[in-house]
Amino acid sequence: MRRTYDDLVQEAATVSVDGWDFSWLDGRASEERPSWGYARLLGERMATAEAALDLQTGGGEILAGVPKLPPVAVATESWPPNLALAASRLRPRGARVVADDGGPCLPFRSGTFDLVTSRHPVRTWWDEIARVLRSGGAYFSQQVGPRSVFELAEFFLGPLEGSARDPEAAKQEAEAAGLEVVDLRSERMRMEFRDIGAVIYFLRKVIWIVPGFSVERYAARLRELHDRIEEEGPFVAHSARVLIEARRPAQ
Repeated sequence: MRRTYDDLVQEAATVSVDGWDFSWLDGRASEERPSWGYARLLGERMATAEAALDLQTGGGEILAGVPKLPPVAVATESWPPNLALAASRLRPRGARVVADDGGPCLPFRSGTFDLVTSRHPVRTWWDEIARVLRSGGAYFSQQVGPRSVFELAEFFLGPLEGSARDPEAAKQEAEAAGLEVVDLRSERMRMEFRDIGAVIYFLRKVIWIVPGFSVERYAARLRELHDRIEEEGPFVAHSARVLIEARRPAQ
């Protein structure tokens, strides 16, 4: 029996969206994964590191899944609900969780870490990353690429021009900070949203897709999209991902 529009909206508008666990969407939405396998590559790098820093760790989900953490493991996060989740996951593994303000100044001494990582950072502070890296150390990150999920954003906002996320621009910024980019890859992946509840949950969680999103503000468009999904099937969008690895030259 199909659930009503009101039931789907009510459920998705009230469920918790803390952390970066998207398992609530199982069976309701899907997204292809990049071919490189970030979690596996992260685990390989963590296994050989001595001191690692994970920036903007969210709820600590990715770092907590690493099989072997280095002797010194630190994660930063700025959003209080995520801080509590990250601490509950990472402290039992011996990792320290540090609150920051999300700004450009990292609260660590220069040359502290031989590995700095980040999955889907909101902003990459290249100068600060270069500063806290040891000689020969590396920054390893999977980031959101250009025009990611624009099909969904444009459904609510109308046509959008350009994108602030550019892999080549990131490479230039890394090099300007004194780092050598040793790997840079980009891919686009298919996404499907199979009911309006999945759309609402996603937009509440990934707040930069439709800034200021709320069910009340976009009630008419949500109803229109619900009817479209019911008649035509899943709403299709495409995510963009970039893998970047940059090293501080050995001195």
